[in-house]
Amino acid sequence: MSTEHTRGPLSTAVAQLCEGLRPQVCAATAAGLDDVLRRLSAPLQVAVAGRIKSGKSTLVNALIGRRVAPTDVGECTRLVTRFRYGTVDRVEVVFHDGGSRAVPFDSDGAIPADLGIDVDRISHLEAYLTNAVLRDLTVIDTPGLGSLDSGSVTRTEQVLGTDDELDSVSRSAVVGAEAVLYVVTQQVRADDRQILSAFTSATGSRDSGPVNALAVLNKVDTVEPDSVSGAEGDPWRAAWTLAEGQAEVLKPRVADVVPVVGLLAETAETGEFTSADAAALHELAGLDASTREMLLMSADLFTDWDCDVPANVRSGLLERMDLYGIGRALEAIDADPAITAGRLRRLLLDSSGLEAVRGRLDSLFRVRTDGIKAAAGLASLTALAQSSGDDGERSRVHDAIEVLLTKPEAHQLRVLEALTLVTSGTVELPADLTAEVLRVGGCGDIPEQLGMSGRGPRELAEHALDRAKWWRSFASLGATPAQSRIAHVVHRAYFLIWKCLRASGEG
Repeated sequence: MSTEHTRGPLSTAVAQLCEGLRPQVCAATAAGLDDVLRRLSAPLQVAVAGRIKSGKSTLVNALIGRRVAPTDVGECTRLVTRFRYGTVDRVEVVFHDGGSRAVPFDSDGAIPADLGIDVDRISHLEAYLTNAVLRDLTVIDTPGLGSLDSGSVTRTEQVLGTDDELDSVSRSAVVGAEAVLYVVTQQVRADDRQILSAFTSATGSRDSGPVNALAVLNKVDTVEPDSVSGAEGDPWRAAWTLAEGQAEVLKPRVADVVPVVGLLAETAETGEFTSADAAALHELAGLDASTREMLLMSADLFTDWDCDVPANVRSGLLERMDLYGIGRALEAIDADPAITAGRLRRLLLDSSGLEAVRGRLDSLFRVRTDGIKAAAGLASLTALAQSSGDDGERSRVHDAIEVLLTKPEAHQLRVLEALTLVTSGTVELPADLTAEVLRVGGCGDIPEQLGMSGRGPRELAEHALDRAKWWRSFASLGATPAQSRIAHVVHRAYFLIWKCLRASGEG
């Protein structure tokens, strides 16, 4: 049921390396190489992780565009679920012994919250969906961290590669993530930072690894704007201010923090918002101002206060939109009493912040898929070599990787390696140099990589060459051996940018 994913040039190079090594290694290592080859042909695997009740499954549904992941407490919320593309919608329970069993969707189209199977027998769930977004992105829904259920926590740690008791090969086998979307709420805790550091270290403790973590600040509709300095009563200004503050706390463990209202995103994107909901909102908008004000004071008052709109209808709106979404809808109706259900849904989607999350997923993960997958493939090769009891086999794998990394076309893997070593704290640099490595190793356009948006071509080329010279000097004179390794990579990155500008006649 899996879909074949077109390999990029870096993934192809790693695949060729695997195929060349296969006749030279033992049967166990060869089986590991086959697994690497399968993963190189598969879509990028992104885990959605975070603490319990942070809204992970709600965000998963919004990203997929279908309310299929259970959000209420049940057996399935204690399990890892991989959402993959398939030509027919179906769910499989995969057991620890390798067997599987198909289970039906609930009547509402969601995975059943209770499976009727002993959870301890289950490895994970595989959900195959026809949703186009899954053609090039496998989304992994994980149990909540911080749960009292130790089994749920262990399953998530195994996906993230932070379970020290799991061997490195098993860690990346069936449900291992290649990138993570980490969901936080208003308060970042110490264990959030520890988990992200462990994930980065797990991807950085190898010859190559990507910067592959993005955080989402969920439930920003619960932020009180007046409590955030400079927000001036604007909830989204408050949300972005909080997100920027959290980014400072979490960096360099994550590339960015983006605010979102996950519940509103799920409702607007999955077809949960109906024409009946729009009609009920129009009816609420027609109430007198004092009644409307009273209803929006609190969730309890919204459902319990006496008015012409039935309480059960209001409860349904509250469940799908919360007070923030209802308030935004009423403002839109006030501004345009003739607004249609379709336009109202689009406005709610815009108000959720989901498009900003998708944009960062695209710019951080999708455009780097080839490099991330190639790096993950090399990581698995390194783990296979380290677990081999044959010194000769270990050397052959190591030497083959080194030959690959010396090729000019593999420089992007060196950049990803440098990014990971810096973000994981494996190699320490001053804050200004760390920021520069992250910027020049990013995937924006050249002015953005150089931190010189809006500057002219000649100035860009001169700056790239100046920084290339500086990093080469730093590598030779001012750096530790580990820092020097990073500096040589950054020097070459700047030099290649300079060459690109010159070749295009812009320098």
